[in-house]
Amino acid sequence: MPLYYTDIWYFILVIPALIISLVAQSRVKSTYKKFSSVPNSRGITGAMAAQMVLSFYGISDVMIQPIAGSLTDNYNPSKKVISLSQGVYNSNSVAAIGIACHEAGHAAQHAENYLPNQIRTKLVPVCNIGSFIGLPIAIIGVILGLTNVIYLGLALYGLVFLFSLVTLPVEFNASMRAIRVIEDTGMLFGEEVDSAKKVLKTAAMTYVASMLTALANLLRFVIRFLGSSKRR
Repeated sequence: MPLYYTDIWYFILVIPALIISLVAQSRVKSTYKKFSSVPNSRGITGAMAAQMVLSFYGISDVMIQPIAGSLTDNYNPSKKVISLSQGVYNSNSVAAIGIACHEAGHAAQHAENYLPNQIRTKLVPVCNIGSFIGLPIAIIGVILGLTNVIYLGLALYGLVFLFSLVTLPVEFNASMRAIRVIEDTGMLFGEEVDSAKKVLKTAAMTYVASMLTALANLLRFVIRFLGSSKRR
């Protein structure tokens, strides 16, 4: 059967995963919007909170800078720079505190050589290659009837799922570090801490959804390509 037939597995596997991903992203935006309007009682800004996390872990070689956009916050390990979005850097909202501390948590992981973070970093280049050439190789294997080539292509493409899977403990751990510092330093109080936890928990669900989407696509192609090879 040709590869361009109606792909029922896309509807069975991928569409539900995409719906979950869209719901997760929507919840992140709504939760962020809700708690970005709630100021913390100490008046701490996102930039100040990130610095407090760095100080907590004894990190002195990481720079904190503002970056354009919304929810564009990130940590660049090669440059040792925490970039905080416009709604986080100068904001004193509980949402800003949670997000800023999370990104600083990644800096702490890098400083302590946190193993899952090291694995994810090393996977980046091979994942980029696998996502680019994996499916073409699998298709060539189907056309030529070479099962081993199909396996190779699917294995390369499967690195995308592996990357998403390894990302989960990295993101969860960064949030755990953030909450630990928030609580231990008294950065936030009472319901403020619970609000920050909600922001981070909701954000973490987007990574779970991303992993499910990657798994759904991998299973879809495994079924399609290996099924095509068996029908030859």
